[in-house]
Amino acid sequence: MGRKEDIIVGLDIGTTKICAIVGEISEGGVDIIGIGSHPSRGLRKGVVVNIESTVASIKKAIEEAELMAGCGISSVFAGIAGGHIKGLNSHGVIAVKDSEVKEADVKRVIDAARAVAIPMDREVLHILPQEYIIDDQDGVRHPIGMSGVRLEAKVHIVTGAATSAQNIVKCANQGGLDVNDIVLEQLASAEAVLSEDEKELGVAIVDIGGGTSDIAIFIEGSIRHTAVLSLGGDHLTNDIAIGLRTPTEEAEKIKKKYSCAMASLVGKDDTISVPSMGGRKPRTLSRQLLAEIVEPRVEEMFTLVRNEIFRSGYEELLPSGIVLTGGSSLMEGMPELGEQIFNMPVRRGEPIGIGGLVDVVNSPIYATGVGLVLHGLKQPGKNRFKMGDENLFAKIKNRMREWLGEYF
Repeated sequence: MGRKEDIIVGLDIGTTKICAIVGEISEGGVDIIGIGSHPSRGLRKGVVVNIESTVASIKKAIEEAELMAGCGISSVFAGIAGGHIKGLNSHGVIAVKDSEVKEADVKRVIDAARAVAIPMDREVLHILPQEYIIDDQDGVRHPIGMSGVRLEAKVHIVTGAATSAQNIVKCANQGGLDVNDIVLEQLASAEAVLSEDEKELGVAIVDIGGGTSDIAIFIEGSIRHTAVLSLGGDHLTNDIAIGLRTPTEEAEKIKKKYSCAMASLVGKDDTISVPSMGGRKPRTLSRQLLAEIVEPRVEEMFTLVRNEIFRSGYEELLPSGIVLTGGSSLMEGMPELGEQIFNMPVRRGEPIGIGGLVDVVNSPIYATGVGLVLHGLKQPGKNRFKMGDENLFAKIKNRMREWLGEYF
């Protein structure tokens, strides 16, 4: 079994489930050696609303993952989503010292690009370089070592509500975990399901979770646009529960087992058994009726995604089309309906480029968790959020000393 420093853990804190995925660094990249999943009770639309319930779910998922992987877990890369996430493009310019771009110059130009007005209640989650420009030569990916006198950087800045990020860290900390980094969920999913060719040509990933649908657009190998829509699989479950007059728990099971996003794909004679409310007898209903309830909601979801892509201005630059991932993308008929609405190729995205328990994680459900592990692989030794902030304790100690000095 791998040593502690060879282990990377991704913690996908979602609205419907909390999933921990354990990866072990191998020669070929990373092998998945453990998975733990538990229903999530303390989140709404991707945001923590009940810390106690979230902590309990995190602990259960981590215990399950530890048992399968046969190792202890002390730190994780956590995912973040929710309607509070905002992305913006920025631009920075500096003069290059000594006519050769060094690492310090790249850091300075990124700092220049991030110097945008961000409200006090928001936190910068990611600064993602899109391209560098050296003396009017654009399209530079790795500027270090190149000659020039002027360096520009185009970057994509992702910000989120500081309190939402703090609550995720707090929940992980109370579950006995350090948080190495907080990662935007659609970026993690993209890491797991997109090929380099797709990113280069132009592709949009749509991660349909329980409470949110997360969008990321890649062109020429770099991120161009991110957005989060507060609409997800839970809305489908809710529609089924109301339309078929069945408990929400049963509606979720029916959605997973029988629902189809296109009524035209369902056989006219197909029937399903639907449990009734209040202990009444189950009813037998047409599966077509279920599809007619689901189809308008999925259509609405895809229309909102299409509008967001149009708003970004990149709709003409996506020859690789759309990649759907997340649990709700498993529904029958999703790619077919997507192709009609987006008018471009649509496929389901499953994790690629991993070893180990491939057959177990080979599902869009685990795309974010696997992506968080792959993100961790690219961030060696990163430790941004620690469980106990020593500075904080030092401040409290000094304040107590002052206070005691004032009174005694």
